[in-house]
Amino acid sequence: MGKRSVKEHKTRYQLDREDAQLTREAASERLTFISPDRLEKIESGKTAPQPEDILAMSKAYHDPLLCNYYCSTQCPIGQEFVPRAELKDLTQITLEALSSLNALTKQKDRFIEIAADRQISDDEAADFAMIREKLDEIARTATSLNYWMQAHAEEAK
Repeated sequence: MGKRSVKEHKTRYQLDREDAQLTREAASERLTFISPDRLEKIESGKTAPQPEDILAMSKAYHDPLLCNYYCSTQCPIGQEFVPRAELKDLTQITLEALSSLNALTKQKDRFIEIAADRQISDDEAADFAMIREKLDEIARTATSLNYWMQAHAEEAK
């Protein structure tokens, strides 16, 4: 096994590879189409990874969150539309989901009032923004739950 890098500021891609206990050479063998040199350039930030690179790394390193990281931080479309997910424990995810759902349940009637006329008036805008924020929280929590389930799929078998 090769030497472990002592570089101070490592990228997420290098940290993931090292967490999988792979050298660049071993990772490259698993990735088949990414040479050790290209992998070093991706890890150092000299070369931008392509989506297929990230998908392969995610599978090779057994990290379902790597794709979310790439999409939410580096892809221009994803930066706009993909919420950044975190791998949390099931208890935390459950409590966050229930908290968001409870808050939204309290606003259900107001949401119906706002939607009924198919327009958002000036006096409804603040309430609508708060409801949208709660829906975004539910989406992030659902994403976290999905990644938790992927990470623990092997344990369920």
